[in-house]
Amino acid sequence: MDTKRYRLKIATWTVVREPGQPSPRILDTPEVVVDLARDLLRECDDDKEHFWVVLLNAKNHYLFAHMVSTGTQSGTLVHPREVLGPALREGASALVNHPSGDPTPSREDTRLTRQLVEAAQLLDLRIHDHVVIGNGSGAWLSFASRGLI
Repeated sequence: MDTKRYRLKIATWTVVREPGQPSPRILDTPEVVVDLARDLLRECDDDKEHFWVVLLNAKNHYLFAHMVSTGTQSGTLVHPREVLGPALREGASALVNHPSGDPTPSREDTRLTRQLVEAAQLLDLRIHDHVVIGNGSGAWLSFASRGLI
């Protein structure tokens, strides 16, 4: 019997931004957020709903994105502490959140957005928008553009 040995090589890296150097990506319109969201969703090629939080600094420069929850085809469970926790840990001053799925806002989407806005205000954070992107359709909806935030 011919026995072969394999070595598993693990590589890790850390991306460090120079102090005082903001990200070149500025998220100042719903269209720019949708572009970022589509980049994030390319990695999640499934039929499930994903809820992401995008953290921004005080000048709307992108800090990073964090997947809060992966759900089913029709919804995902999200609690405000899971959305706001990363913002507090990273010192973000604003955040944008967006799940994938049908872009028509459900009652649950509206309730969650209201909860997040109220909780963020208590922590001196600002929710800029809640963008819902239709999985596979390319359609999207901005709560801020519709006056829902």
